Order: sequence, then C-alpha cells, then structure tokens
Amino acid sequence: MSSAEAAFIDLLKGVATDPAARGLMDDTALFVPPAGRNLVLTHDMLVEGVHFLAGDAPADVAWKLVAVNLSDLAGKGARPEGMLLGYMLGPDPAWDAAFVNGLAAVSAHYGIALLGGDTVSAGGGVRAYGLTAIGSVLAGGAPTRGGARVGDDLWVTGTIGDAGAGLALALAGQTEPAALLDAYRRPEPRVAAGQKLVPLARASADVSDGLLIDAGRMATASGCDVTIDLDAVPLSAALTAHEGTGRDARMAAVIAGDDYELLIAAAPEQALSLVEAAAGVGIACTRIGWFSAGAGLVLQADGATIALPTKLGYEHHATGSSVDP
Repeated sequence: MSSAEAAFIDLLKGVATDPAARGLMDDTALFVPPAGRNLVLTHDMLVEGVHFLAGDAPADVAWKLVAVNLSDLAGKGARPEGMLLGYMLGPDPAWDAAFVNGLAAVSAHYGIALLGGDTVSAGGGVRAYGLTAIGSVLAGGAPTRGGARVGDDLWVTGTIGDAGAGLALALAGQTEPAALLDAYRRPEPRVAAGQKLVPLARASADVSDGLLIDAGRMATASGCDVTIDLDAVPLSAALTAHEGTGRDARMAAVIAGDDYELLIAAAPEQALSLVEAAAGVGIACTRIGWFSAGAGLVLQADGATIALPTKLGYEHHATGSSVDP
C-alpha cells in the first residue's frame, strides 16, 4: 500500500465508524441483515465528463455518488443500511481529502454507514468512482418496475427539470439561479418518501435518466401503455422563473434526467393515501398520467396527443454527449 493510499484510508476511517466496517482493517465487512428484512443492493458509478464536470467540487462529487445510489434504494422503498466505495486516487491529495469531507456530510445526512470498499492509484486521467449501496425492506417489499396494471395512475414526487437546467448553467459558467445549480450538484434522493410511498405502489422506480424514458421503461416492463400529461408535470418555482412554463420548457424538463424523484404506479384508490404520505415527509406527489392497454409511451398536452421528442432521456450506450445523468 502506498503512503498516499494509506493516508486516504486513514481519512475514510473517520467516516467508517460502524462496527461492521471493522475499522477498515480487514478485506471484508461483517454486516448482519436486520431481522425480518430483505436486502436491496444497487451499484452506480460516476465518471468525469459523463456524470460530472471536471470543475465540480470534490465534496459535491462525493455527495452525488452517494445520492444516486440512495435514489435507487428509495425507488424500492428501502432503508439505507451501508455502502462500499470504489475510489480512484488522483494526483491531488487535497482533492481526495475534500471528497472524504463530502462523503462524511452525505453519509451523516442520510444515516448510511461506510462499510468498506477498495482504492486504486491511477496516476491522473479521468476520475471514476463506484459505490455499492445496501438497503433493506420488509419481506415482500421492493416492487419491480413491471407491476403496473391497466387502469393504474402514474405519480411523481417533487418537481422535474431543475437538475437539467442546473447542468446547462454549469456548462455555461453561470452561478445563478443557485437552486438549479444545487439540484444538479447535490441532488436529494427521496429516501424518507420512498419508505412511505412505495408500499402503496404496484410498480416503482426513481427518475434518473429522464421522466419520459423512465416512465416508458415502466410501461414496457408492465406490458402497458403509459400516457403522460405534459401539462401536469410539476415544475419548481425556480425553474419556471428561469425557463417559463411553455411547451419547450416542459419538454426540456421531462427529458433532462438527474432528477432523482420517485415514479409510482398505483391503483386509483391509493390517490389520497399517496398525497397524504408525501405531505407527511414534506413533499408533493402529483398524478401525471395513467396506464392503459398497449405497450408504449404516449405524450399529451392541451388535451391532445403530441409527438414524442427524438430524445426521451439519457441512454447509457449513446455517444457524443458531454455530461449526462
């Protein structure tokens, strides 16, 4: 182990205080699943130039790395239990130390323990980081994307489009509106909301690659059509003040991605329960569409069907993009 790697692990020890981490002195963690609960596992990576900008603050990169994984757990109604970090040491120890500070902040904010992981020395180049998050649900929890039925409603938490607008601002070197930039740099996964809302759902997922593409995936997995009312998609006050409420602004919002809201398919009789459960954790839950017979995605505006955009959201095999969720 190099001195730089040893110094970095010493910094991580300040975050990895859970007994399961064994003080980061072992090659494994010893995690005991909570009694009566099933584990939910997810893994996401962030790559410089693909998921974050080279100039983004290291603490923000750490926050986002944890947040995108927690959003996957939230989409299944899971309670965060622990995480494993894959970290590429860079040539700047100060950058690495600032990353650990951000990791400590997001870990404390969401109550998730660092249990271990791995570090490598890459000697510079493009930064890339991976994180495995471990959550738990009561037995029988964690609905799939594919459980929606004909006649179900489609709901989304919070608002859509802020992060996409924030990324555009960051790429342009702008510093305002701060709320939009913060949505891109430090997303807030709906961890508490997921534990309240997902048990009411027939199908659930988080919105990461874009509202349209993620809703379409749910419809395909469920063997249904899903119709989305563009006019019903909730936009924040910050976004509407910056971009307006017109058709173009709404279309940009539903394809932008990086929202990390929850997408819920539920029976119509669950409507009041969903609204009340969301209000109980301080957010809104909005009905934006419905499922019908078929197997695809339909978009409406002003009460009429409109053409789908060429791009529905971020696709991981696509090339030529600068930064995507």
